[in-house]
Amino acid sequence: MKIREFSSPQQVAESFANDLGNWIKDASDNFNIALSGGSTPKILFQNWAQNSNSSDWQNVHFFWGDERCVAPDDAESNFGVTNEQFFKPVGIPQSNIHRVLGESDPETEATRYSKLIESHVAIENDLPQFDVVLLGMGTDGHTASIFPDQMQLMDDDRICAVATHPDNGQKRVTLTGNPIANAKRIVFLLTGESKKEKFAAVSNSSDESRQWPASRFMHQENTIVYLDQSVGTKNDSMRLESSSAAASTELLALPIASVAEAAVNIWPNIYVIGFPDLA
Repeated sequence: MKIREFSSPQQVAESFANDLGNWIKDASDNFNIALSGGSTPKILFQNWAQNSNSSDWQNVHFFWGDERCVAPDDAESNFGVTNEQFFKPVGIPQSNIHRVLGESDPETEATRYSKLIESHVAIENDLPQFDVVLLGMGTDGHTASIFPDQMQLMDDDRICAVATHPDNGQKRVTLTGNPIANAKRIVFLLTGESKKEKFAAVSNSSDESRQWPASRFMHQENTIVYLDQSVGTKNDSMRLESSSAAASTELLALPIASVAEAAVNIWPNIYVIGFPDLA
């Protein structure tokens, strides 16, 4: 897991947008990204709409990691939000947009969408491999629409399956765990105080967090977490104490130039890219 921390949700969106632009430029073929819903992606879509045009996206194909089973013009539709805030303003071609048909029968649509993904996304390790899967994390530790009470979806053999929201019973079509884990890059965008406690537990590998779908993906080497200071280290929510308090003291006592090297030795599975303001 690589962690990038910023002072605001806007800076989180801007940094990811810049990184994504570089990844797209480096791609030798079509670039396939699975989008997510939520408040932070809305900021991201607005950033894209203000700072790009259709030519920047001509080789990018858009899919979804999950979708609520509602009509595309419903206020809860992930596609609907993306369409209004990004696709329409920028003029993304319809041929590059591969939405989940939330208005269809959920089981039928999960099967159809699985086949669509397999026909458009390159196969690697016997699974479709997205260039980026964009994720968030709910206050219960869910991600995509894999909820803690439906952990069987993490190891499901299907590409997509139907999930049920544990509180309101809403049906959703979601990528299962294996195609998410198989992505070239898994990207979490985490902002807001509500994510602080859960992310601290995940980063410290608490016993409870191991039962959360988001935790399973965050600890992969191909995962990058972009977060704001209300979630991360500036608010003391994540201390990076994977070894001991003594290790933390040792790291903080080092000159700045030695911090990165020491961190690799002390915490081999956690990387911090970009330091907070030190003034």
